[in-house]
Amino acid sequence: MTVTDPIADLLTRIRNACMVSHANVEIPSSKLKVQLVKLLKEEGYVADYAIVKKGNFDVINVELKYIGNSPVIKGLQRVSTPGLRTYSKAKNMPRVFGGLGIAVVSTSKGLMTDKAARQENIGGEVLCYIW
Repeated sequence: MTVTDPIADLLTRIRNACMVSHANVEIPSSKLKVQLVKLLKEEGYVADYAIVKKGNFDVINVELKYIGNSPVIKGLQRVSTPGLRTYSKAKNMPRVFGGLGIAVVSTSKGLMTDKAARQENIGGEVLCYIW
């Protein structure tokens, strides 16, 4: 099955798994998805992840993080879509909930948060917001 927007698919799978309090979720693997999940782990939104071989394909097994019974990830929003790309300069980088969330930005130096992009003074495509 072909997915038109793999990042939106990843975000939807994580959102749905959090809504029903699943411990982990499996996502088809790609280099961009692995970088995004790695960034989520570094920022403390997911507990851990592993790349697992399932048949002929690799999948990312993401272990979700909870505090008590509520998930750490309260919301996920796709910003730049295949039909409408959204770019931002370093000085105009969006702040999610006044800095309480993160904006994931695809730059020439790889994926990074909005804060890191501001510090590096580098702009790029704003992929999604996570809070």
